[in-house]
Amino acid sequence: MSLSRWFLLAASALVACPLLLAQRPSMHLPQQVVAGSAFSISTGGSGQGTLTIVGPGQALRRSVQLGSPVSIPAGVLYNAGDYVVILANGSDEQAGLIEVTPAQQPARLSFLAEPSRLPVDLQNGISGTVYVFDIYRNLIVSPMPVSFNLSDSLGPAQTRTVTTRNGVAWTRMNSAAKEGSARFVASVAGVASTRVIDEVPGDPCNLSMTAVPDKGGEAKLQTAPVRDCSGNPIPDGTVVTFTASFNGMQSTVDVPLKRDIAEVELPLPSGASVSVASGVVAGNEIHWRGQ
Repeated sequence: MSLSRWFLLAASALVACPLLLAQRPSMHLPQQVVAGSAFSISTGGSGQGTLTIVGPGQALRRSVQLGSPVSIPAGVLYNAGDYVVILANGSDEQAGLIEVTPAQQPARLSFLAEPSRLPVDLQNGISGTVYVFDIYRNLIVSPMPVSFNLSDSLGPAQTRTVTTRNGVAWTRMNSAAKEGSARFVASVAGVASTRVIDEVPGDPCNLSMTAVPDKGGEAKLQTAPVRDCSGNPIPDGTVVTFTASFNGMQSTVDVPLKRDIAEVELPLPSGASVSVASGVVAGNEIHWRGQ
């Protein structure tokens, strides 16, 4: 190759390179975008290109005019997380990342309250856990104060304020001294969720019975009104067990409460012992001497 021809080819390459570089796609991305908000991507280059965005549970692809901004409407990218953005023009492409963050306005609460039914007067017996979400169901991980309120019709409400950590807040409450239904409410920034807790009597307390002979000579056994330790009546249908023992022999009778009392008639020989219990709670024992 002659020297003049080599210079001619080199000069042609120098002229062509800026033209080729000018056609390469380029873009400028926002570092962060709030979930569901509109935003734009500025692009450089010339000609037609393809914009691809891929992220958590979402993907979109659009034909774009290089050198013009690309507008992404509100509601298109709504799942929080990192998105890969690729701008391509033929074999040339540029890639980048966009972080989509949760909206900071709570829209939904996931409120777990348990148990839904428990005995009265139980310390720290009720637990409440709240997860805070935006309108697109993204967990809002920035700290937010959550108000917990447990109330019934008989006493003052219990309140707690707990700041979320990584989107979750939890607390414990005491059950009331009296039976009934309680409303457990969690609220944050005007968004509230309510659960109903059924507070029922606890185990029988100070269980006692009497034994008197009836007209037929049998023993009539009867409990005093059965209450829990807070004075709440034990529900009808709760089983009370009477146990009679004599000369190494034992017999039992299960009797359901009716109007707070359990009663039964038993043929007891003189010298027999009879006791009363309900569940794990034992009452008094009587030594029967008959009439």
